[in-house]
Amino acid sequence: MRLILFRLIGILEIAGGFYGMANWLPRLLAFGPLRTAAIGLVAFALYAFVLIAGVLLLENSERGVRLSSVAQLLQLPLIATPILSYALHCGACIDLFAALHIPTRPELSWAFGSQRFVLEFSGPATSRLGVNVLALLSWMVLKLR
Repeated sequence: MRLILFRLIGILEIAGGFYGMANWLPRLLAFGPLRTAAIGLVAFALYAFVLIAGVLLLENSERGVRLSSVAQLLQLPLIATPILSYALHCGACIDLFAALHIPTRPELSWAFGSQRFVLEFSGPATSRLGVNVLALLSWMVLKLR
């Protein structure tokens, strides 16, 4: 069972990492402001890291388990505040988040076969905080050895 779950996590990491790199590459090649290029390089590097972690995990190496754990932790937080916004997912996500205003109610969203990277130093007026439940479950599976 462990091997099947590791392979599923690795496949999602490879697919999401490749899709993210393919999505950000044209943005890197286009001329634009330096800030956009810097964020594009960060996004491309993160997706390349996740792709490599997935390949090593499929090879069933101990290094792949460690790198995939880090990759899952990078996908865990969902932060959207007026000061900073950050979100990352590769392959699939199940997001549980809440807007920090009255009334506060939890919301659930999911995506499969997709990627997302958000890094902004200005965000929405209404703050939201959340967690990628799928990344949390994947991280916990990777800790089961």
